[in-house]
Order: sequence, then C-alpha cells, then structure tokens
Amino acid sequence: MNKKLGTVIALTGIATFTIHMINRVQFSVSTVKNNLGCPNNKYYEWRFGKIRYTKKGTGTPLLLLHDLTAGSSGFEFSAIVDSLAEKHEVYTIDFLGYGLSDKPNITYTNYLYVQSIIDFIKNVIGKKTSIIATGDAAPIAVMACHNDGEVIDKMLFINPQSINKLNQVPSKQTKLLKFLIDTPIIGTFLYNMLTRKEYFRKNFEEECFYNSSAVTDEILSNYVEASHVPDFNAKFSFASYVCRYMNANIIHALKEIDHSMYILYGEMKDDIDTIVDNYVYFNQSIETFSIPDTKQLCHLESPNSVIEQINILL
Repeated sequence: MNKKLGTVIALTGIATFTIHMINRVQFSVSTVKNNLGCPNNKYYEWRFGKIRYTKKGTGTPLLLLHDLTAGSSGFEFSAIVDSLAEKHEVYTIDFLGYGLSDKPNITYTNYLYVQSIIDFIKNVIGKKTSIIATGDAAPIAVMACHNDGEVIDKMLFINPQSINKLNQVPSKQTKLLKFLIDTPIIGTFLYNMLTRKEYFRKNFEEECFYNSSAVTDEILSNYVEASHVPDFNAKFSFASYVCRYMNANIIHALKEIDHSMYILYGEMKDDIDTIVDNYVYFNQSIETFSIPDTKQLCHLESPNSVIEQINILL
C-alpha cells in the first residue's frame, strides 16, 4: 500500500513539474519578440498598479480604450493612431491587467476601470477629453461619463458590447471557473491552452475580421505577447473577464448621459444591428455609422474607413 502511494505521489510530482515547465516554455516563446516594447511607453503610477500609456500629436485630447478580450492592448489602435495624432493629442493606454501595465492578482471589475479612466484623465491628461472605446471598453466609458461627466467630451464606440450580455452576472459555475484559472500551475496551464496563437487566429478569422487575409502574423504575435508578458499574471484579468466580473448594467447611465455619442460598427459582425438598436433605444441621441466588409476589429481591418468617419465626428 505504501509503495503504491509513493508511486502515485511520485507520478503526481512529475506531472506537476512537467506542466510547470510547459508553462514556462509557453511564456518564453510568446514574449521573445518583444513586440510591445516601445521608447514612447510611459507609465502612470495608479494606486492599484502602473498603467502603461503613450502620447502622440497635438490638438484636442483623445483617449483610446482597447477591448477587454484576451491579448488586448493599445496595439489595437496601431493602424489609426498616427492619423489621429495629426489633429489630436492622442493617448493610448493598456488597462490594468493588460499589455504592459501591471497585472496584480485581484478581481477586475467595470468600476475599477471606470475609476482608473477618470483618474488618468484628471492626473495625466489634465483636460476635458474625448474617448474612443472598443467592445467591452464602451461600457467603461459610459459609466465614467455618468460618474464624472465634467472630464469627458465626446464618446465614440467601436462595436460596443451587447447590453444584454452586460446584464449577465457571475454564477456559481463562473465563480468556480475563476477559482480554477486563478490556481497555480493547473490554472496557468488552462490559460495557456486558451491563449495560444492558434486560438487567436481562429477567433480573429471567425469573429473579429471579415477578410481572413487581414489577420497578419504581426497582429497575432502582438496579441499572443500581450496575453503572456511578463509571465502568467494576465490570467487574472482574463478570469475576471470570462467569468463576468467586468460586466455592469449601464442602462440607467446610458439614459442619463447627454454627451455626444457615436457608434461605428462592422457591417458584417453577427447580431450587430440588434446590439446597436438597443443602445439607440436607451439613448436616441446616439448616431450610428457602419464600416462595410468588417467585423469586430474594423479599425485594424479597414483603418482608412474608420479614420474617415472619426475625422468627421471628432
């Protein structure tokens, strides 16, 4: 009996060590290119950690907020930031838990990001600022504007998250999943399996881009790196995202905001007409514009069309 127990313990130890080594190799391979390194990177020392940002151009201030999916970062706006900087003082940030910002082991929520955006505008930009926000960052902009509308000017949302999905709260099942992902070794291994290059390629080709040939190796490499730098800590924001901790009901805030708001949407994105109609239903002053032959990441897929609309609106 003791011999069998010893064998089980030994095999468990070997398996755990093997998984740990696989995790280490995955992180090393994913970050070796250092795609996100940039001499223009700056850091805002926020109370929950350092927030990476860049500043470019002159003119009216404009803050770019990336989506909250795995691997998201300020790179998302790389195809349009130079054009925007011709007319604006453009700030791109990596949300806490993403890209090159700190990634503490905490539960990430909409309200955490709302406060970080308000503080960033007040302490770094220092002027009333317009916002461009993608996907799940759009609700953050809405709530930030509702909480402190004096610091925000216009808002433009690119394919904002569905209001119905935002109303979903953590369940027993998602809480258990978050606990699993947060665990060392096994949770890290699960996270690595869900953030492989093949995963991003499949997701981009099916959900984010209409033209699969637009999914370049540069895009894939940046998303893979952002999801693994400097190590496994990005799994904590990922766990909060997939387990619905970042969701928030924005209907009340959306109804009360009287700022100028616009929605740009990928014409070929699934269910986008229903999503956009729901936003307009709760605030009829929202103006909407489609970007032909694109899906979720239309500013990477068709940057010229997106810039053309932004220049008109902002």
